[in-house]
Amino acid sequence: MSHFLLLTMYLVLMLLVVSVPRILNRFHIPAVVAIMLTGIIIGPNACDLLNKLTHIIPGNASASDFLPVIDALGWLGLVFLMALAGMEVDLRMLTLERRPVVWLSILTFAIPSLAGYFVYAYFRPEDEIGKWVYASLFASHSVGIVFPVIRELGVTKTRFGVAVLGSTVVTDILSLVMLAVAIQYQKIKLGVSLSAGSISLFDHFGINFFGSWFTPVFLLAIFLYIALCMWIIPIIWKKVSNTFNPRDDVQVTFFLLCVLIVVALGEGIGVNMIVGTFIAGLSVVRSEGFENRGRHLLHKLEGIGFGIMIPFLFLQIGMESTPAVLFKSHDNLLICVFTVLGLVGSKVFSGWLALRLSGFSNIKGLCAGLMTVPQLSATLAAAAVAKELNILDDNFFNAIVVLSMVTTVPVPTLVRYLIEHYEIKFDKVNLPQSEQITQPQPIDDMEL
Repeated sequence: MSHFLLLTMYLVLMLLVVSVPRILNRFHIPAVVAIMLTGIIIGPNACDLLNKLTHIIPGNASASDFLPVIDALGWLGLVFLMALAGMEVDLRMLTLERRPVVWLSILTFAIPSLAGYFVYAYFRPEDEIGKWVYASLFASHSVGIVFPVIRELGVTKTRFGVAVLGSTVVTDILSLVMLAVAIQYQKIKLGVSLSAGSISLFDHFGINFFGSWFTPVFLLAIFLYIALCMWIIPIIWKKVSNTFNPRDDVQVTFFLLCVLIVVALGEGIGVNMIVGTFIAGLSVVRSEGFENRGRHLLHKLEGIGFGIMIPFLFLQIGMESTPAVLFKSHDNLLICVFTVLGLVGSKVFSGWLALRLSGFSNIKGLCAGLMTVPQLSATLAAAAVAKELNILDDNFFNAIVVLSMVTTVPVPTLVRYLIEHYEIKFDKVNLPQSEQITQPQPIDDMEL
């Protein structure tokens, strides 16, 4: 492919990424959703459009030469997305308001998981791995939606805000662990064709090597991996941050190096990349002094990620989805309807029940349930990985894309309306100076 052709195609896509969200923002549509819509529109016609450009612009190239470039940029966007999602998490929140955090974490994980499991089982009763993947997708919260909404409402340091934020941390980690287990089973199920090029020890041992102990051993390996990363990475990062000036660009290089090392270690035991990058971000942000010295790094990563890489991830997700398939048969449409209703119903009910058991009012319980409904960052990333491994077919993948769109736009607005309409007052949490929750820095335009 000629350099001029590559530049032209890249400029066209960047023009769409910049302009379409600006236009749709007038209708209060988030930038991420706007980019996915762009990908959906150009997706079926991408090859035709690219081939026409190759005929207009001199050079011996075809669409097949450029599509891998989009895939590569989308993969890098996935790395930045999950790493930044991990960096938005503050584990200290788990020690505050323990009762509502525990109830919200348990119920908003368990009830939606069961809903996702049975929704998938209704259509694909024979696919056990697919059931667990769909359960993990239903269980996850959207870190990037919950944090900005809580911050914008000014309830970050209230009992309600701490409970919702704390449970979001727990459910996201648990859902990613569940996804990792399901993916490992899928890789073993596919056999030599996939594991031959894999570095995972579990791929080569197989289920029969451990017998009935495979799942407990694999879960133990995951938790040891997480614990090791959470212990070593902050120590290393503290030394790095003390060595270099906080504004030094080399910190970005070291951060990406840490992410790749954590991902490589995770791949060694069969933990998928999205789990590894999330843990890497979570580990770095725990290092001593990060709140003061690490904000420059976070701003740089957000600029690179949201400005260049992450838009290509959502553009790629949109291009790979074909929502029109849902309307080709009655069953396909039912998959989408059951997915949306199953997730919304289970999330709202579980959130309401959890806060009622914790002594909150009905309206606050309803707001908490609604806050857990939007599915965006981790859910879409996990769905993309599941589709790549042939765990989810086009119908279920498209249903998740539709789910993300119909829950991301109206739900935050509905929560704001309920709080303003009922004039809800939130109790403040009196935090010691050493336990103050650091509010995440605002994210311009695009959110996770």
